[in-house]
Parts: sequence; C-alpha cells; structure tokens
Amino acid sequence: MSNPIQKLMGLLPARIDCAIIQSDVNRRYFTGMLSSAGTVVCFREVSYLIIDFRYIEKARQCVTNCRVIEQHDLMFQIQELLRKHGAKTAAVESMTMTLHDFAVLQRALEKQVQLDRSDVLSRAIYDCRTVKTPEEIEKIRKAQRIAEAALAETLNYIRVGVSERDIMLYLNHAMLQRGSEGESFPTIALTGARTSMPHGVPTAEAKVQSGDFVLMDFGAMVDGYHSDMTRTVCVGQPTERMREVYGVVLRAQEETLRLAKAGVTGRDMDACARKIITDAGYGDNFGHSLGHGVGMEIHEYPNASPASQAVMAEGNVVTVEPGIYLLGEFGVRIEDFVVIHEGGCDNLTEAPKQLITL
Repeated sequence: MSNPIQKLMGLLPARIDCAIIQSDVNRRYFTGMLSSAGTVVCFREVSYLIIDFRYIEKARQCVTNCRVIEQHDLMFQIQELLRKHGAKTAAVESMTMTLHDFAVLQRALEKQVQLDRSDVLSRAIYDCRTVKTPEEIEKIRKAQRIAEAALAETLNYIRVGVSERDIMLYLNHAMLQRGSEGESFPTIALTGARTSMPHGVPTAEAKVQSGDFVLMDFGAMVDGYHSDMTRTVCVGQPTERMREVYGVVLRAQEETLRLAKAGVTGRDMDACARKIITDAGYGDNFGHSLGHGVGMEIHEYPNASPASQAVMAEGNVVTVEPGIYLLGEFGVRIEDFVVIHEGGCDNLTEAPKQLITL
C-alpha cells in the first residue's frame, strides 16, 4: 500500500500543520503495526511514531513510513517535535478521542499550538480508509475465503441436538485453524424461533431441532482486515412459509447487488431491498439497515440505510444484508459484501445462497 500518511496530509487543509493520531485502529492503518499504545505525530515533511519499550523493537523492524522514537515522556516529546517543525496548529481525532485524552493534550500543548478539535482530521482519515487499495481488498478477500471454508466445515457439524454455543465455538475454531487472527465480531449462531433476533447471543441451552432454521453471522480477520457474512440454513425440511420468506430475502439481496455501483446512494440500495420485502408483506419485519462498510473495523463508512446520504465510490467495501424476522417463528438474513466499482460491484462472497437443507 502506498504511504497512507502522505495521502492523509494531502487531504488536510493548509492551516493544519500537524496531525496527532492515537486510536488503535487508525494507528495500525497508518503504520501497519498492531499495538495497544503509541502516538503518530504527522507533519507534511515527515512523521513519527512514539511508542513505549514494549513495542519499540517490533516497531523498528516493521514501521517504514515513520521515524520510530522510544517513548519516555510523551507530552514533552510531542512538544519537542512541534517546536522542531514550527507547527502552529495540530488536529486531533475528534470522532474517537475521549474528553479525558483531549484534556491531557490541551493542558500540555495549549501554550504552544492551537488544537483543532473539529472533525477535519477524522473526516480525512475516513476518506483514506473507506476507499480500499488493491492490497487491502486482497486481505479482505483472504479473510472471506477463511470464513467460507470454516462455514463449509461447520455445516457438516450442525445436526439435531447441537447447541447454538457449540456451533459458535466450532465455527470460531475452524476460522482460527485456517489462519484468522480472531473473530471479526462476536459470532452469532441462532436456531429455531431465536433466529428472529437479528443480533441474538448464542446459548448452550438452545439446541437445534428438526425443521429449524440456523442463522450464522460471522467473519474472519487477516492483517487487521475483517470479513462479514450471514447464512441461514435449515436442519431437516423447511415449511412452505420458511421457503417463501427465504425466497423474498434472497430476491431482495440479488436485486440490490445488481443495483450496487459507484454513484448510487446508500439510501437507494436500502430502498431497493426494502421495497421488495415490503411488497411481499414483510416490511415491518425488516427493522435494520441494509448494510455498512467493512475494513479494519467491522462497521465503517459508507452505510446503506433509509437515512444514508453516502454516495458509493470506487473502492468502497459494503455489506448487503436484508432480513425478515418473524417474532416467535423464525428469521432469515442473507449477507454478502462487495467492492464497489464504476458500473457494478465485485462480490467478495462465494458461499452458496440457495437454501441449504442439512
């Protein structure tokens, strides 16, 4: 990936002399290194990673786009860098920084620089992160292949009597065995009437019965990048109502995938799926947004919702996950995620979507 810090500084207005980055995800994005601490101090001519003794050896080995400095007195070291580069204005991550952390910076730096607490830095970071490079997309694709292989193995494990928690643990282990760093988010595995809860929590008490839907929402991680998918399968034979609902959700997803391309708004994508579900009589049973961006976080910009003003752009990665949830009966969700291009999209999800019966 080309130097993302140079891209970031190019997006900031000329009045910003320095960017201070401390959030874990953004620090990893800009330096390529996973750590639980550290501060990136960016100037237009050079950038620095100030990091403590625990990570200093690793940082010196793997961080190439910053000068690595071992942390001793963070605020004094930042002051010295600001003085060295003659900075008058420093921007902070207003969308992720806590009030406490801002107060600490303000007390230390207010006599030296003006701290820009607007969203100018956070917006520029989002602009960098939401348009994925080919290298980033390849990592996401690799994570998705891991997740799909784990699903294929897990489908052979699911049977009557197995608990939701057992399915969750089996799926997670299968992803780890195949090289995932961890789960993209807490894996969802639900069965029977509990599939009507879009984000239900798996339990050891709920066990698969014959004729149940099993809904699984999960993802793997590769080098900090997430995948995300949902599949709903049936153990035994589904009822006609189950087949009907599944077909409506599948049609809504497939039509929206045909619509997805650069220039289309998130609202348009959501409306496409929502109209099909509403016309089938289930509009009140689709209570969440159609989708969201995916990258180094499982929920990123842009989103696809009834209120979304986002305009899809080349390189965005976004989920398409319509669902119908019938309280006390069952729920169905089918989720793929795609890379947006001019004129269409590239579906990163290869797992079958036709209703699978086990």
